[in-house]
Amino acid sequence: MPDALTRRDAVLSDPAGTLLGLDFDGTLSHIVDDPTRAYAHPGSVAALQRLGRVLGQVAIVTGRPVAQALELGGFLDLEGLEGLRIMGQYGAERWSAADGPVQDVVAPEAVAAVVAALPAWLAEHGAQAARIEDKGLAVAVHTRGLAEDVLPELGAPLTALAEQHGLQVEHGRQVVELRQPGVDKGDALRALVAETGARQVVFGGDDLGDLPAFDAVDALRQDGLGGLLLCSASAEQDALVARADVVLDGPDAVAEWLTALADDLGA
Repeated sequence: MPDALTRRDAVLSDPAGTLLGLDFDGTLSHIVDDPTRAYAHPGSVAALQRLGRVLGQVAIVTGRPVAQALELGGFLDLEGLEGLRIMGQYGAERWSAADGPVQDVVAPEAVAAVVAALPAWLAEHGAQAARIEDKGLAVAVHTRGLAEDVLPELGAPLTALAEQHGLQVEHGRQVVELRQPGVDKGDALRALVAETGARQVVFGGDDLGDLPAFDAVDALRQDGLGGLLLCSASAEQDALVARADVVLDGPDAVAEWLTALADDLGA
């Protein structure tokens, strides 16, 4: 089985056949208390501009809405990212720089109902200080900055609430998300491979929501495609560490890795 260095060398040998897909929060950006201020690492953005000139495809595969990823990444109209694609909300929302403006998202009735009910629901469960993030196709409950036992205590009740409305629960770093079932980051990544004809995939993530994308890369490897898996590691989540070819110490190290790749490609 090829090692991480061999898989990276394959990218250097065939950049035009390479799809680079990256998660946003925890990979391109640091995790912060206020998710509306989780700006992409400037070093990563600069590296992606360079890589966008030589790689076959650069894509962001994120649980965030496309509009948020664009705003926090500052990706609009950046030189080198004219071909950027964003698979938002786990692939339920799609955007490409070539297609133009972001389309408005209409919240499903189930999600809208949960958004409306959550303030009172959280108060009833003693978690009124939790932050509610309405993503349109999903709603997230953030507990970062609160007592450590708040999230574990909310896990089962939130799962029950999701089931009542036919929604899926997505657990993350100090966050629980309730969203429509049917798509995940693995589906999004496979769609990108099919559409672009990529011969190899580099994917980087940091959290449980990225596991389906890791599974997809493993399956693509079985089908004969090249694949390189990056983990943006943290003390909060280690589920990806054993699965990754390259383990990086958070978004700062991700930026350094992307910059080194751009250097080696002469981008």
